[in-house]
Amino acid sequence: MRTFLSLLGIMIGIFCIIAIQAAVDSLESNIRSSFEKLGNDIVYVDKWPWKDTGGDYWQYASRPEISFRDYQSIREKSHLEGLVSYSCFIGTKVAKFERNTVEGAFVMGVSEDYANIFKIDIVNGRFFNAGDILRNSDYVVIGHDVAENLFGQSDPIGRPIKLGGRKFQVIGVIEKTGKSLINPLNFDQVCIISYKSAGYFINLNGKFFRSSVNVKARPGVALTNLIDELTYIIRAERKLKPIEEDNFSLNELTMLNKIFDSIFGVMKLAGLIIGGFAILVGMFSVSNIMFVSVKERTNIIGIKKALGANRSIILLEFLIESVVLCLIGGLFGLLAVFGALKIATAFTDFEMSLSIANISIGMLLSVFVGILAGVIPAYSAARLDPVEAIRQA
Repeated sequence: MRTFLSLLGIMIGIFCIIAIQAAVDSLESNIRSSFEKLGNDIVYVDKWPWKDTGGDYWQYASRPEISFRDYQSIREKSHLEGLVSYSCFIGTKVAKFERNTVEGAFVMGVSEDYANIFKIDIVNGRFFNAGDILRNSDYVVIGHDVAENLFGQSDPIGRPIKLGGRKFQVIGVIEKTGKSLINPLNFDQVCIISYKSAGYFINLNGKFFRSSVNVKARPGVALTNLIDELTYIIRAERKLKPIEEDNFSLNELTMLNKIFDSIFGVMKLAGLIIGGFAILVGMFSVSNIMFVSVKERTNIIGIKKALGANRSIILLEFLIESVVLCLIGGLFGLLAVFGALKIATAFTDFEMSLSIANISIGMLLSVFVGILAGVIPAYSAARLDPVEAIRQA
């Protein structure tokens, strides 16, 4: 019972540290993989930067929106872009087909290369092409959930729906995106129309809506070179003087990675601090057990030394015992973490798992704590005089 209660501290400490580490790692993996859909070779021309605006909020808010002229200028003058698309966000509208409605369908207007840049998979029908936009056709591509709620099992291709009171013909259905903790490109509830059709709802001068230009680099082109070229093109388009600052932002995925690094670093540090206190208590408990063990086996230690056992043998004996005790506690802690993560996975939208790296950290930490807890008792046992030790029997 004494041993079990002492190992309970090690178990709780390992559980706290590894559970938080595993949860943060799973969360980080899910979020990073979600944002990787944005592309590592894409530059996002936007009004707002992907960083903490701090006290400069109003400075960014006063910037002009990314206009269609910016998009045209990049498309005509850039030599390093592989694909470029324009997108404007209209907001939510009510989508209707006969008696069926979808509240809060997210509507956006895009150019024809949007699907190629973000690798949108069309499971039924097709996406816009340049001819559709040139003819100003009232076509719409809808997400999986919108199609399911409006048409059920029927084929939606070629059928008309109403968005904000205006009719659009369905030409494509997007593949179901699926569940994810954070999904920056969730197209399940979207209705995508052409940027020309978006003019029915918004002012394309860029004053009343959120818009951006997405530029994919050509194969082999460094993103820094593309950013330099885009900076020159947009500054020239907006006629900015050399002394004037940029009134636009060029964002890339590495900016988000830096933010994630700092956030998840703090979360992991918090887990180490919380679990560290529990392990500290457990370490002193194991150390106390080892002192009791030395006291109870004093005469045996004396006999061993009288028969020729040297100090290193006695020292190693108690150190191994301490390490084994902590390893047992750590193993139970890892089993508790495994069970907790399985339960958590059942209640979350992403899988939480215990990686080999976290298991290794847990076991190595147990060994380290075992050495620290047992080194002083083991040293005291190794220093015992064999005659005095035998007399205490």
